[in-house]
Amino acid sequence: MKSNFWHNRNIVLLFPVFGMILFVLLYILAALAYPGGSYTNPNHDAFSFWNNYLCDLLDTYTVSGVLNSGRIFARLALLVLCLSLILLWYHLPKLFSSKNKYHRIMQISGIISLGITLLLSDGNHDLIVRIAGVFGVIALLATFVELFKAKFYFLFSLGIFCLIIFFINYYIYETGVYIGILPIIQKVTFAGFICWFLLLNILLYRKQNTVFEL
Repeated sequence: MKSNFWHNRNIVLLFPVFGMILFVLLYILAALAYPGGSYTNPNHDAFSFWNNYLCDLLDTYTVSGVLNSGRIFARLALLVLCLSLILLWYHLPKLFSSKNKYHRIMQISGIISLGITLLLSDGNHDLIVRIAGVFGVIALLATFVELFKAKFYFLFSLGIFCLIIFFINYYIYETGVYIGILPIIQKVTFAGFICWFLLLNILLYRKQNTVFEL
């Protein structure tokens, strides 16, 4: 009975996994409901994988001024994702055996970054992205330090890869260089981070169960 109790209690650690899956499904629904239009082609019908940004789905109106019927799904998806990752980042220090200052840094910075990201649908996109990005990078760097020290080299390498692509996104967005491929790079970056978060979450869950069994 005791073992089952703790096993069920640790199921909470998998909630972010379910949340990320739900996020993907909701964003697909948002894309399907999107009327169409991008900065490259305002008159295009439907969501364009090649030309639309993911944030376009959050807007009340499309580039061409049409009411965005997919915004409800997109905003719900953003809420689900941020809350799921806040839960993950709250529990993430449990992944590491030794406790130190980097755990609090990764935890607090990550939660602040995700809390700010929740405001994306309220406008001020650029300001919100920059502020959330600063706290997010701090959280990631602290996490990388701990992953490397704990010899989780694959997750460390994948995280570094995701961060490099993130900086490429930021460089293109700020300079306009190769701006035409930014929608694709943005989606690759998002997919990379989602995969990394899922692997972190699954490892955290498995380790917590292993610790209990030992």
